[in-house]
Amino acid sequence: MSKEMIKVEKLNKSFGDLHVLKDIDMSVNESDVVCLIGASGSGKSTLLRCLNFLELKDGGRVVIEGDDIDQKTHDLNKIREKVGMVFQHFHLFPHKTVLENVMEAPVHVKKMDRDKARKSAKELLKKVGLADKEGVYPSKLSGGQKQRVAIARALAMKPDIMLFDEPTSALDPELVGEVLATMKQLAHEGMTMIVVTHEMGFAREVADWVVYMHDGRIVEVGHPGEMFGSPKEERTKAFLDAVL
Repeated sequence: MSKEMIKVEKLNKSFGDLHVLKDIDMSVNESDVVCLIGASGSGKSTLLRCLNFLELKDGGRVVIEGDDIDQKTHDLNKIREKVGMVFQHFHLFPHKTVLENVMEAPVHVKKMDRDKARKSAKELLKKVGLADKEGVYPSKLSGGQKQRVAIARALAMKPDIMLFDEPTSALDPELVGEVLATMKQLAHEGMTMIVVTHEMGFAREVADWVVYMHDGRIVEVGHPGEMFGSPKEERTKAFLDAVL
C-alpha cells in the first residue's frame, strides 16, 4: 500500500469576511499526480498555499507524511523543505545567474557544501533542458526557460512533494509545452505532485486524480477518464463544457 503524503481534514480558511476554503478533505498518496481544476476564485491556489504554509489555516488539519502540522509547534521552514512550490511568476533573483539561482537555497538554507550544491544544480539544469544556460542571467531567458529554472530551483531542496500553482498561466502559448514536458517527466519519475492548472490536456494525460473545486469546496474527485468523459456533478459538467 502506498504511503500517504498529504492528508487534509475539514480545512477552513477565510480572509476577513470571505470564506475561501470550506471543509476541504483530501488525501494524496506517494507518487500521485493530482490536478486541481475550477474557475478562478474557487480556492485552488489558497488550498495549495495552505499545504505549503504560506497561508495559515483557520481550522482543520494538514498532515504531511504522517505529521500533523501546527504552526505553533512546528518549524514551518523545515516543512517547506519537504514541500517544494513553483509559482505562476518565477521569482528568480535577477542579479544571480541561472546556476546561482538553483544553488542558493541548498547552500543558505540546507548549509550544503558549495561544490556539492554546484554539482547538484548542474544536474538539475540538465534535467530541465537548460544545461547550456547556467551562466546566463534571468533577464536573458524566455518565460518558459525561467519557469524551468524555477522548477530546478524547487527540486534543488530535494522535496518529497511538489506543488505547482498555475505554472504555465503567465507564459506565451508557444512556451507552455516545454514546461509541461518537464512536469510530465517529473510525474513519470514518481514525484508526488499537486498541480493547479487550466491545462485540461495535461490534467487528462498526466493526472492520477482530478479534483474540481467551486466556491471553496471540492465538488468532485475522479480519474481523468471519468471526470472528463462523464462527470457525475452538474456543476462539474457545466465547468468542463465551458472550458473544453
